[in-house]
Amino acid sequence: MDTILRDLLDTLGLIPTDKLQPLSGGDIAAVYALTTRQGQVVIKHDDSARLLGEAEGLRTLKGAGTSLVIPEVLGESMGWLVIESLDTKPANARSSAALGEGLRELHGVIGDAHGWHQNNACGRTPQSNSPLTDGRAFQRERRLLPLSQACYQQGLLDAALRSRIERQAGQLETWLPDSPATLIHGDLWSGNVLTTTRGPALIDPAVYRHYPDVDLAMLTLFGATGAPFFDAYWDGDKPADWPRREALFQLYPLLNHLLLFGSGYRSAVERCVATLENFED
Repeated sequence: MDTILRDLLDTLGLIPTDKLQPLSGGDIAAVYALTTRQGQVVIKHDDSARLLGEAEGLRTLKGAGTSLVIPEVLGESMGWLVIESLDTKPANARSSAALGEGLRELHGVIGDAHGWHQNNACGRTPQSNSPLTDGRAFQRERRLLPLSQACYQQGLLDAALRSRIERQAGQLETWLPDSPATLIHGDLWSGNVLTTTRGPALIDPAVYRHYPDVDLAMLTLFGATGAPFFDAYWDGDKPADWPRREALFQLYPLLNHLLLFGSGYRSAVERCVATLENFED
C-alpha cells in the first residue's frame, strides 16, 4: 500500500484488514473499496487538485441539508481521498421520486452569482467558474465558447459547426430568461446517482451555481429518469420551454465528450445544435 495512503488511514484511525479492491466506474480517478476494522470505506486516487475540489463539493452538498444522501468525506492527502461507503440497492419508482424531491431541494439553495469561488473540472476538462451575475453570459462565456474553441483547435469541429454553436451562444438573451444561481451537482449523469438503503445519493460532484437545468439535462442525456422523477421534481407540469432548455444544456456535456473521447460525439453535437435551431422563429 502507498505510504501516503497508509499514513492517511493511520491519521483517520482506520486499520485495513484487506488489500485495496478496485471498483468499476473510475474512468478518471482510480477507485477502490477497502475493508478496515472500523468498516468499509471508498478510496480514490487522482490529481490532488481534482480530489480537493471533489471533497469540497461533497462537503458543500452535504451542508445544503437536503434529503439526498451525500457520502461523508473522511480525509484527503496528496492525491488520496477517503470517503464513506454507501450500501446500494436497486432503483424503483419510489427512489426515482425521492431523487426528484431531493434535487428540487438542492436547487432551492440560491447564491449571489453564477459560478463558484474556485475552478474545477468536468471529467478531465478544466472549467472556469469565475462568477457572472447573468446566467446567460455565464453559459456562453464560461461553458459554450471555451469548449467550442477547444474542440475546433483539436480539429474536432469544423468552422461551420463552430459558427453555428457560437450563434446559439450569442442569442441566449433573446429567449432564455435570466435566473437566480442555484447550487448544482454539476456532473449529474446516471453513474453519479446511487440508490442506497438510506435514499438516493449523489457522488463525484463538480459543484457550482447556475441554472438547475444543468443537472436535469445531464440526467436525461446520460441516463433514464422516468415520470416519477419529473413528477416529483416539477411538482406539476414541466416548463413550456423545457425541450429547448434541455437541448441547450446538453450541448456543453456533448462538447465535453467530443473533446475527451473524440469524433464519435460530433454527430450528437450537430444534432443538438440542429434541435436548437429548430426553435428559432
